Amino acid sequence: MKETPFRRARSEEQRAVRRQAILDTAAAMLTEMPVAQLSLNELSRRVGLAKSNVLRYFESREAVLLELLDVALGEWLQELDRELASAVDATASPTGRCDQLSATIATSLAARPVLCDLVSAQAAVLERNVSPQVAAEHKRAAIASVGVLIGLVRAHLPELTEEDGMRFAAYAVMVTGSAWTHSQPSAAMLAAYEADPELAAMRLDFTSFVREALEVLLSGLFARAAH
Repeated sequence: MKETPFRRARSEEQRAVRRQAILDTAAAMLTEMPVAQLSLNELSRRVGLAKSNVLRYFESREAVLLELLDVALGEWLQELDRELASAVDATASPTGRCDQLSATIATSLAARPVLCDLVSAQAAVLERNVSPQVAAEHKRAAIASVGVLIGLVRAHLPELTEEDGMRFAAYAVMVTGSAWTHSQPSAAMLAAYEADPELAAMRLDFTSFVREALEVLLSGLFARAAH
């Protein structure tokens, strides 16, 4: 194990530095491996701390990953604001703006595989090994992120109500997580697709699926509002 540059965190500032080092190391690992392969033992080794010391800052591997998810969502939403501003034509019809918004969100998400992987693992894995305190902190951050997404969507689709914006944000997260999981086939599935081209039709393209799903969702919300 490599030696950490600060043997003991004695001040709050040192503790904050060490905590951030753990997060930064985990984030770097996720550029090399999927969430499922990131272990607390390897994280401890790379950050240069004993596993017990890492657990002084984060109660579990999942707590580290939940915080990374919260950070990644915030960074994505900041960038998405700029992307939507240049991609959505305010003079277009509602249908046109719906399609532009859906395509922009899908493309933006596809460019952030770590975020998509974290979202896909959120409910089934990351929220399962944390304390009520960590769970509550994560959900407060998630609610804030959903609020930002609702605001971005309604800024370009003012025809939607706040309630419709909430529906869209919730389903968009669900679609993202599910689509990402199904668009990352195992080695066995890739080999099957390669051996039998007819099976390749079952392979899911993440960007296309998310775009089409969001287009259908928005069309349904507009139709619902019309009635």
